[in-house]
Amino acid sequence: MRFPIRLPADPPVTFKARLHDARTATAVGRWLGLAFAVCFATGVLSHYAQHPPDWLADRLPSRPYWGYRFTQGLHVISGTAAIPLLLAKLWAVYPRLFAWPPLRSVRHALERASVAVLVAAGVFELFTGLLNTFQWYPWPFSFVPVHFALSWLLIGALMVHVAVKWPDIQSHWTRRSPGTLALPASDGPDRRTLLVGVAAAVGAVTLTTAGQSVTALGRLDLFAPRDPAVGPQGLPVNRTAKAAGITAAAVRDWRLSVAGPRPYTLTLDELRALPQYEVTLPIACVEGWSKNARWSGVRVRDLLERAGAGPGTGARVESLEPVGAYRAMEMGRAYAQDPLTLLALRLDGEDLSPDHGYPARIIAPNRPGVLQTKWVARLEVA
Repeated sequence: MRFPIRLPADPPVTFKARLHDARTATAVGRWLGLAFAVCFATGVLSHYAQHPPDWLADRLPSRPYWGYRFTQGLHVISGTAAIPLLLAKLWAVYPRLFAWPPLRSVRHALERASVAVLVAAGVFELFTGLLNTFQWYPWPFSFVPVHFALSWLLIGALMVHVAVKWPDIQSHWTRRSPGTLALPASDGPDRRTLLVGVAAAVGAVTLTTAGQSVTALGRLDLFAPRDPAVGPQGLPVNRTAKAAGITAAAVRDWRLSVAGPRPYTLTLDELRALPQYEVTLPIACVEGWSKNARWSGVRVRDLLERAGAGPGTGARVESLEPVGAYRAMEMGRAYAQDPLTLLALRLDGEDLSPDHGYPARIIAPNRPGVLQTKWVARLEVA
């Protein structure tokens, strides 16, 4: 004997609070969508700058020299700003999680599925990204590939959600849209107050964290995980010499090996005797902090040319660091041949400290900090 399943006629939970409406959700959603779009676009740029496929490696530009500093700073700023926006958006729409009946049509089912993926991916991306800025990884998976893969899932779910909800969005886009005018006029002032409060929260979060990459906001840098002015020689480091396993004994008899058609080696004194150049370039790290510094050393293209490299040649760089994801680095031809790319020996007029890569490190324009290899032991014509 079969018993038909019948849903109750009334929803199990009812909500009487005001402002959980489509106009509030649309107003906050516009800001959140923009933040997601900026964060996604700059994140894709960052990922391919760090992990370029073979076909792209020699096409990545070395200019503008501040390019990576700008895009990665914007990536972290937009992701941080999106956190209060996401919380406000969830507050505006959470009663719809209890909509009754739970599935009314194919369109409604598609909408709810896209919302579930969008919320889960959005929460995961923003909060794991925030923890990454603190270099705290309380999970068993590798952050970079998972974060990158889920960003595509997030942006796809967002596009589906916008397509499904477009009639409602269009109907509540402005204060004069038909759907907005159908809402109680008495809610207007309170809604505007709520939106001003959300904007103030986003502004406060941005102004008190963006100083780690925007020099002009440095004095307001209250809650960012890094102060770019704090660190050895006035510049932060992510990986110290001790953490990398670089000891005094490891650099005592250091030689730079340059491999190519005419291989050679140089001592530190011989490097210092070569023509020295000075450049002002930023260190810009994936966690969002960056700072300009004055570097001096030997042009990488001059070292490669001495080894017999042609004018369109790239390089492979290896560190003394015994292990590590970035102990070896491929440098495309645009970077290797750029006159701003140095094998740096000095920072702000002083010899590099051990934590900044003594005796020699790479500094190149428009380049992620993880690829500015420290403790360089070998250059190879590529």
